[in-house]
Order: sequence, then C-alpha cells, then structure tokens
Amino acid sequence: MDLDGLYQEIILDHYRNPHGKGLREPFEAEVHHVNPTCGDEITLRVHLVGDTVADVSYDAEGCSISQASASVLNDLLIGKSVGAAMGLLADFQALMQGRGTIEPDEETLEDGVAFAGVAKFPARIKCALLSWMAWKDATSQAVTLKEDA
Repeated sequence: MDLDGLYQEIILDHYRNPHGKGLREPFEAEVHHVNPTCGDEITLRVHLVGDTVADVSYDAEGCSISQASASVLNDLLIGKSVGAAMGLLADFQALMQGRGTIEPDEETLEDGVAFAGVAKFPARIKCALLSWMAWKDATSQAVTLKEDA
C-alpha cells in the first residue's frame, strides 16, 4: 500500500470510529463553527484543569475529512498543556497551508500526518481545519474565563 493509501485509511478509520465524539460535561467553553463552503458543522467543548486540556468533546456533521480531523485533534490535545496544544495547532496549520510541500513530523502530529495529502486540495483545507479553529476559539474563551475568575 502506498503512503497516500495508508493516509486515506487512517482518515477513514477516524471517520468510522471517532475518538471523543459526543458532548460532555464539565466544560468551560462551547463554540459552534460552520464551514460555509461545504456545510460542515461542529459544536465543540473544552474543559481545562489548570493549564491542561482535560477534555475536548464535540458533536459534528460533515465530510470524512472534517470528522476525522476532530477525532485526531481529540487524540493529540487531551492531556497537553494549553501552550503545547497551541504548538500542535500551529504545526497542523503549517501542514495544511503548505499545499503538500511540508513533510509532516509523525512523532509530533501522529495520525495528523494523514492530512498531508489533504493540503494539496485547497477546497478541503477548511474541512480539515474546522475543528482546530473551533478548539482554538473555545480554548481562548476558557482561558479568558479562568483569568477573569
């Protein structure tokens, strides 16, 4: 099996068996994001304990890429500090904005490397980034709430 085929299998596996799907409590922030280009939607909740991403839960509808990306996000970010998680977001964004020219670091992005092929298709980049932008928005709100408390 070639690398692109392997990546497609990883994406389909996360789509068929999503990790973290289903809205859970407790949470500090909830956001709803929509990709107007294709209609993908996500409602995402973030729960922080101190400076650690304790939980990311979501309910989403859309294509296999947006659904799989939310599942990978869940795997990558839970248990990380907010700073480390923001670093992973930056790495994933760089991969998506690289238009297929960036070699992903499997040790850092784990199953997120499967989206390297998606980056070659500009119309699908927003699908892959939908959950990540929702997570960034919700986490920023949760951090602000904790600072104001």
